Amino acid sequence: MKAFTQLDGLVAPMDRANVDTDMIIPKQFLKSIKRSGFGPNLFDELRYLDEGQPGADCSGRPLNPDFPLNQPRYQGASVLLARENFGCGSSREHAPWALEDYGFRCVIAPSFADIFFNNCFKNGVLPIVLPAEVVDELFVAMYEQEGYQLRVDLPAQIIRTPDGREIAFEVDAFRKHCLVNGLDDIGLTLQDADAIAEFEQAWQKKSPWLFREHSA
Repeated sequence: MKAFTQLDGLVAPMDRANVDTDMIIPKQFLKSIKRSGFGPNLFDELRYLDEGQPGADCSGRPLNPDFPLNQPRYQGASVLLARENFGCGSSREHAPWALEDYGFRCVIAPSFADIFFNNCFKNGVLPIVLPAEVVDELFVAMYEQEGYQLRVDLPAQIIRTPDGREIAFEVDAFRKHCLVNGLDDIGLTLQDADAIAEFEQAWQKKSPWLFREHSA
């Protein structure tokens, strides 16, 4: 998993409440479990004017000109500014996979669905909860200023705006440790690889019959 320390990112809007995981990555794309390649289909039903299919080339599909991610001013965005209850619906882990594969490393919203919130941390995406009035202010500033960027400093737990404002945010200490060090569940387990190997060796000596090969 990619580590997250400090991000200077262009901000793009998802200016609607209750964006569910089927809207983030529609159900027909859930057949793959490779954790990559989902970026072109992020927000597929909003982003394109036709129906997307797994494995199809998206480069020639008709784009919805009203959708923010298709507008030049938001190209290359890595911070998504959203409304309340972002990531609701089913528990699919493909949703943060799609966001991360597109290039989003941080999502800011007044609230998130719990399972989506947890899945973000496990896949290198930082979800930040801010008061609704602060999110409103960020939306206003972003719409007024093309190229609006935020600096997200995870170790300091501070968001810095272009005018120098600092916005503090809360994050669980363990989740912060994992993101800063790029540790997903597998990475956390591998930190104890030596201890696991020692246990296996000791158990093999204690119960050797469990490790014998049996012929058919």
